[in-house]
Amino acid sequence: MDDHSLDEFRRRWQEELAQAQALRKRRRPEAAERRPRRPEVPPVRGEQQASGYLALAQGLLEGAGRPPAARATRAERQEAASRSRSPPAREAAGGGEQLVDQLIRDLVSKMWKVIAEDEVLWYRLCQQEGHLPESSISDYSCWKLIFQECRAKEHMLRTNWKNRKGAVSELEHIPDAVLCDVHSHDGVVIAGYTSGDVRVWDTRTWDYIAPFLESEYEEDEPGMQPYVSFVRINSSLAVAAYEDGFLNIWDLRTGKYPIHRFEHDARIQALALSQEDATVATASAFDVVMLCPNEEGYWQITAEFEVQKLVDYLEIVPDTGRYPVAVATAGDLVYLLKAEDSARTLHYVYGQPVTCLDVSASQAAFGVKSLGWVYEGNKILVYSLEAERCVSKLGNALGDFTCVNLRDSPPNLMVSGNMDRRVRLHDLRTDTIALSVSAHQLGVSAVQMDDWKIVSGGEEGLVSVWDYRMNQKLWEVHSRHPVRHISFNSHSLITANVPYERVVCNADLDRFTTHRRHRGLIQAYEFAVDQLAFQSTVPICRSSYDTTVGCNYDLALAFPYDSI
Repeated sequence: MDDHSLDEFRRRWQEELAQAQALRKRRRPEAAERRPRRPEVPPVRGEQQASGYLALAQGLLEGAGRPPAARATRAERQEAASRSRSPPAREAAGGGEQLVDQLIRDLVSKMWKVIAEDEVLWYRLCQQEGHLPESSISDYSCWKLIFQECRAKEHMLRTNWKNRKGAVSELEHIPDAVLCDVHSHDGVVIAGYTSGDVRVWDTRTWDYIAPFLESEYEEDEPGMQPYVSFVRINSSLAVAAYEDGFLNIWDLRTGKYPIHRFEHDARIQALALSQEDATVATASAFDVVMLCPNEEGYWQITAEFEVQKLVDYLEIVPDTGRYPVAVATAGDLVYLLKAEDSARTLHYVYGQPVTCLDVSASQAAFGVKSLGWVYEGNKILVYSLEAERCVSKLGNALGDFTCVNLRDSPPNLMVSGNMDRRVRLHDLRTDTIALSVSAHQLGVSAVQMDDWKIVSGGEEGLVSVWDYRMNQKLWEVHSRHPVRHISFNSHSLITANVPYERVVCNADLDRFTTHRRHRGLIQAYEFAVDQLAFQSTVPICRSSYDTTVGCNYDLALAFPYDSI
């Protein structure tokens, strides 16, 4: 409905109101004479008034997006019409316009009320923002309230992250052992030690009495077990590789004893575990092996590949369907390994070794060190796994890229760390560096980002949290050893400081101070707890009355604090 039609509608509406009022005034005396005892019935709005509502609504919807110039012309016409009217006519017109405006407000208010109480709309908003993704619309009766609660919780968690407000705990170490490797998945942490022990913690329940995962070594040879080289974990499996070439696989749902044991002839150089299913990949000498259980549950070799050089990095591509796919780097070679095919060279430039690797469902990103007479600067190359070609060349740094995170980054973004102590945020749409910050005193060793923050770890043992939208450091914590693992979600953070040297100190000499200095450290932060991090209770004081020995600190507690 244009401006002229709306003015015409208002004019007719006012004429109809005036005619209806005059008609009612003439009929009232006649009705009183004919039916003196019958009470007066209030007038009912006719079909023309009902149709006026619909025409008015249609006109509002059609003219909602009119430009300001059209509204100005309408105002001018109204002013000219008001000048041509007599004062009584202007008063009557003013009353009619007020009535029309009131009808417009009532109509819009009712429409907004219907929209605001639409459960399907609020359910879809919850799903779009990632709240309760596995819930159905019938699980709750008021999705508007659920959405408000989720928003409030999200705001509280973000505020706690920024102010380092929460609880922090140090996961219990193994006496007389040094930490070798750490990995985590969805709050469950696995760690391997120089003693050959493997432990698992579930930080989601704040239960720090971690069970040991048993191996099959003889118990009559204490201290003779080889070091743990690598550990990996997902929602159902835990995997550990040892220095002597053995591999143990545990099912976390069935018990602490391994369900499968595999042996290589040489030391295992790289280990990968799928985060979605039961696929394990190992690299030893010049062989890469993929292991999967069959339909009956028995583990078997799904694929085996031969490469030309020793493998440095190995990752399993997520969401590949029936046949697993892996990406391996060996010196200056990058291989694409598909279970139903032979090893294929994805990238190769002589004399330019690969320094880091990460993969997503459709892409692989790896750092390349530039050497030789023609120096082009160190870069990160992004390859399409489907087209098997390079789609982006990012950065031009003097230092080596030491870590890159593509899988956990938001769409079209990627974060990397470099030996030049800088953390870089890359925009994959424009192949540019959106942000570069000097984050550490030494090289960057681990990095991860989400939609508003970056958490990075350095060789000097510093963990830093940045709000990259504001280019501002929020807080940092320091430990003695390099940061080798960082993993976080909306409410928790897992960090691991792993020593360079795997040296076990003499237990007879200053066991307490020396061992704490050299053993490594795993810390769990929980930001859903409304408590200052530096004031949080240490794990030994949260132990139950059944625990009397505080082996964390070489103490014996006669009366521990309550665990609640």
